[in-house]
Amino acid sequence: MSNIRSIIKRITQPFLKKGLQYYYRKPRKFKYQEIEVLVHPDVFPPHLTLSTKLLLDFIDPLNLERKSFLELGCGSGVISLFAAKKKAVVTASDINPIAIEYLLKASQQHLLKVNCILSNLFELIPQKNFDFIIINPPYYPKKPASIKEQAWFCGENFEYFFDLFKQLPLYLTETNKTFMILSEDCDVTRIQEIASTNGIKFEKVLTKRKMGELNYIFKLSKVQSGR
Repeated sequence: MSNIRSIIKRITQPFLKKGLQYYYRKPRKFKYQEIEVLVHPDVFPPHLTLSTKLLLDFIDPLNLERKSFLELGCGSGVISLFAAKKKAVVTASDINPIAIEYLLKASQQHLLKVNCILSNLFELIPQKNFDFIIINPPYYPKKPASIKEQAWFCGENFEYFFDLFKQLPLYLTETNKTFMILSEDCDVTRIQEIASTNGIKFEKVLTKRKMGELNYIFKLSKVQSGR
């Protein structure tokens, strides 16, 4: 099945790319329950991708009231706004200044408080114990040519994950919950290997097939000494 999907993707990719460029030539609205955001063309699009919607469905039943919540690489910010709607204390970060600008506007429109930080991963995020950390990473191994492409590509040698997993242990505790979504389209094994070298283990908490594609949500935690 995966081989068939790969062939179909290779055949349709040029047409898909042109279609996406045309569709995202201007800002587009995206809505989840009561939260609506305007997504700039240079920001990761939740409309035609699966990961954002799956994460929203995943956190929907969680009790977030008064919980500190970090969305690392927030993109459109719809997840952060939804968490704020659920009365979480939300911090949202992104390396893309346009994403932060649009999220600030959306938070004001929804009268929801979100602490927005322009940051490359954890570089400018205060070191504190967040109750929840949500990560929807770029995972295709290619060098990004722009800020926009950094939402898709993790570098030819997975540089994004080397940086992420080097910094992440400072924010992992025995009680907090850190979740990352990945797809069968990425090299999950390689990403887990990079995490392991930094003392981070993956626990699969959700497997979901949607539109023929398997997606996984993992809980990330520190490897306990002596194990």
